[in-house]
Amino acid sequence: MKKNDIAAYFNKIAEKRDQWKKKNSYYHNDIKNFINFLIPQNSTVLEVGCGTGDIVGSLNREGSKGIDISPTMIGIAKHKYPHIAFDVADAEHISETEKYDYVIASDLVGFLEDIQQFLVELRSVTHEKSRVIITYPNFLWEPIFRIAEFFGFKMPQPIQNWVSDSDVENFLRLAGFESVKKGGRLIFPKYIPILSTVLNRYLAKLPLIKKLCLVNYVVARPIGIARKKEYSVSIVIPARNERGNIEDAIKRTPVLGSHTEIIFIEGHSKDGTLKEMERVKNVYKDVDIKVAVQDGKGKGDAVRKGFDMATGDILMILDADLTVMPEDLPKFYDAMADNKGDFINGTRLVYQLEDQSMRFLNILGNKFFSMMFSWLLDQRLKDTLCGTKVIWKKDYIQLQKGRSFFGDFDPFGDFDLLFGAAKLNLKIVDLPVRYQARTYGSTQISRFSHGWLLLKMCAFASKKIKFI
Repeated sequence: MKKNDIAAYFNKIAEKRDQWKKKNSYYHNDIKNFINFLIPQNSTVLEVGCGTGDIVGSLNREGSKGIDISPTMIGIAKHKYPHIAFDVADAEHISETEKYDYVIASDLVGFLEDIQQFLVELRSVTHEKSRVIITYPNFLWEPIFRIAEFFGFKMPQPIQNWVSDSDVENFLRLAGFESVKKGGRLIFPKYIPILSTVLNRYLAKLPLIKKLCLVNYVVARPIGIARKKEYSVSIVIPARNERGNIEDAIKRTPVLGSHTEIIFIEGHSKDGTLKEMERVKNVYKDVDIKVAVQDGKGKGDAVRKGFDMATGDILMILDADLTVMPEDLPKFYDAMADNKGDFINGTRLVYQLEDQSMRFLNILGNKFFSMMFSWLLDQRLKDTLCGTKVIWKKDYIQLQKGRSFFGDFDPFGDFDLLFGAAKLNLKIVDLPVRYQARTYGSTQISRFSHGWLLLKMCAFASKKIKFI
């Protein structure tokens, strides 16, 4: 279909579209609610191909707008949602001057003449932190859709572009975007009590079966953005009974970006760690060192206190045992400053491990939890338990605002950050590090009790961000 034909088609079916959507309300409400889940509350939103406006109109986000090629559709949308701005516009020639935090294209790519041109146009309405949400039908279901249309269960539609996951990712890459996360929704589009919940909320999320979902989605971000400047860095070092490592942490940590501050958070040690921190601060006066004692217990509490004190643009965690080498921190800085990711996660499971640096059961546990969390977060993670993690301060502030969604559940701090980053659709990138045996003190990890805690966190994350 040519563009004029597409506009004419949607003008023709505009009056009946809401009737069909009401007939299949379970399907449409699921997509609408899922998109609402993906978009943080304080985001500005543009929906391209908004139809009669039900998705953007239901989001309740200030600064939202919808555009569509059909004047009749836009007329209906304006009547239904007078608080939202709507305009008639061609998705492949967007004339918007505003830039939006989120751009939605739901069930649109199948009707476009030039998908790549459409995605290129989105660069003009996105900034470096924007996210694009695309939903599209699973081409495996095309024969079933046609049968459903024949028997009147689904609104008849013209032949569409049937694109695969790899097609969409390739189009995105060609237009200067990359996938942050992707997945599917629904394997049964009608509502039957209990059965629909079991099939769609749980069964549809399982490996292999998820390939059969009716709707695919991808969340993407812009790439190819050059480094604009050098950034300041705050390195938070939580330490409990690590007196012998404190001075080495200062001596071995390189200067990063425009300014580096090092924040020691002491965790009620019994070996004089706090005194050593104060001594080092007085000796190395040319280094910006801050020292504080955490209020509660656990690494997570210490990290949160350190991040609250931090003044840098980029926030880093360095474990005080120095098993992750401070000399590797410039790699984390460069990955962030060059926009390789929004959240850089150290991984210890690429390079050969130094003798005695990690016990065998710990290695097996790390690999198990990396697979589990990759599935839970829809992003690849090779090592969830590496202590070195890096995030932009402005993203951490957003993560803090949304922390009530998960609650105070994580004594380690790693998963509070990982879950929060995933909820904000941040691009999580693994960065391999060289893992060393500690030279002072002993590990504070209990394989079995902490392993049980991690299993409970997996169950918690499943409920909060997977089985929704």
